[in-house]
Amino acid sequence: MKSLRFLLIALLVIVLDQASKIAAIAFLEPGVSKPFVGEVLKLNLVRNDSAAFSIGNGQTWIFTMISALAALALLWFGPRMKTKSWQLIAAVLLGGVLGNLIDRVIREPGFPSGHVVDFLQLPFGFPIFNVADMAICFTMITVVIRIMRGHKIGQ
Repeated sequence: MKSLRFLLIALLVIVLDQASKIAAIAFLEPGVSKPFVGEVLKLNLVRNDSAAFSIGNGQTWIFTMISALAALALLWFGPRMKTKSWQLIAAVLLGGVLGNLIDRVIREPGFPSGHVVDFLQLPFGFPIFNVADMAICFTMITVVIRIMRGHKIGQ
C-alpha cells in the first residue's frame, strides 16, 4: 500500500508537469512573454538545455544521467521511508525528477540531450521554470528545513 501511494503521488506530479508543458507548447509562442498573473507571473516558453539557473549550459546528457540515477535511488528508498511525510517528500521529488527526465529523453534534439520545456517566469530576472522544477525546489527546501530542525531523513 505504501508503494502504491508513493507511486501515485509521483505520477500525479508527472501528469501535472507534462500536461502543463503540452499546454505551454500548444498555446505559447517561444520567447514571447505573456502576463498571466499581472506582472508577478508571466508565461514565456523556452527550451532549456542546462540545469537549474542555467548551470551546465549544453551539458544535457550529464543531467540525463544524474536524473536517471536520482530516480532509481528515489524508487528504491522512497517507499522504504518510515513516515508518511518523508514518503510524500520523496514521491513529489521523484515526480519532479521524472518530469524533467522525460523531457530530456523525448524532446528535441533527442535522447539524451532533449531540452526541458520551461514556461513560468517571475520578475527580476529569475530563471524561467516549470512544474517539475517547483516540485524539486520545494521538496529540497523542505528537506533542508527538516534537517535543520533535527529530523533524520526517512524517519
